[in-house]
Amino acid sequence: MEKEIRMNNDAEAKSLFGRHDDNLKLMEKAFNVKTVYRQEILKILGEKENVDKALKVAEESLTIIRGGGVLKKHDMTYSINMVKNNQDVSLHDIYLDKIKVSSKRQHVTPKSKGQKEYVDAIRKHDIVFAVGPAGTGKTYLAMAMAVNALNKGLVSRIILTRPALEAGENLGFLPGTLYEKIVPYLRPVYDALYDMVEADNIQDYIDRGIIEVAPLAYMRGRTLNDSFIILDEAQNSTPEQMKMFLTRLGFDSKTVITGDLTQSDLPKGKVSGLADAEKLLKSIEGIQFAYLKGEDVVRQELVQEIIKAYEMKSNE
Repeated sequence: MEKEIRMNNDAEAKSLFGRHDDNLKLMEKAFNVKTVYRQEILKILGEKENVDKALKVAEESLTIIRGGGVLKKHDMTYSINMVKNNQDVSLHDIYLDKIKVSSKRQHVTPKSKGQKEYVDAIRKHDIVFAVGPAGTGKTYLAMAMAVNALNKGLVSRIILTRPALEAGENLGFLPGTLYEKIVPYLRPVYDALYDMVEADNIQDYIDRGIIEVAPLAYMRGRTLNDSFIILDEAQNSTPEQMKMFLTRLGFDSKTVITGDLTQSDLPKGKVSGLADAEKLLKSIEGIQFAYLKGEDVVRQELVQEIIKAYEMKSNE
């Protein structure tokens, strides 16, 4: 079978095909098809089902490019995997969902169907739990949404917190300020923050209280109004800590809780606050649980394969 798609110009074709035609090669290998490009027409040849899937990737990728998006090789890999797993997915809806941040990066976009659903959940709900393995963008996308909300004036501050489990939540004996003590525990959150906010502004925001960093224990007794709050590594919280944290939410605030239930560092036999909350709160209207999986991993392909291997083992 043969199907074709017309380009508007050679520059558009170059964007679609990728450097050294890497994107075309990925499509050919993934769907077992052959491609031929002449006079601004791309022909795709092969078995009908495979041609249809490859054509969907090509057409939707062109929509993304024409909408101002940029497709890199790893973006094409994610697109191909999504179509292989679910042919009904709308790639342009995902890749053209631009979350504006204030750094030179300018925009952050979801990279998978699960990530798109997660971002939409944050937009629609005041409390969102993001549960999934490392590399699925739980913390990164939450930070993007927080920075976006701050820039739009939807909130007046961002609060970042995490259980300081290794220090038993008792950081007083460590040298330095509270900020210096908690930074190592919040490094993944900081990595995301520095990717989205100009470095010169971050310390100023911290000094002015626009960005607040604190261990989970320091949330006790507070009411957090007009804030975007991110609780990272929530699988390491206890049920008591989770209850304390969730009841801090004030008016005009949004909370995102992220965690990986397979990576708890709590003592053996200790119930995770994240697992407990999942059982207790899942049916409450206004609280949304977003589940990210191996196919939502946006790191190197080998990381995806490693996660799949561990998921298969846990299902045995």
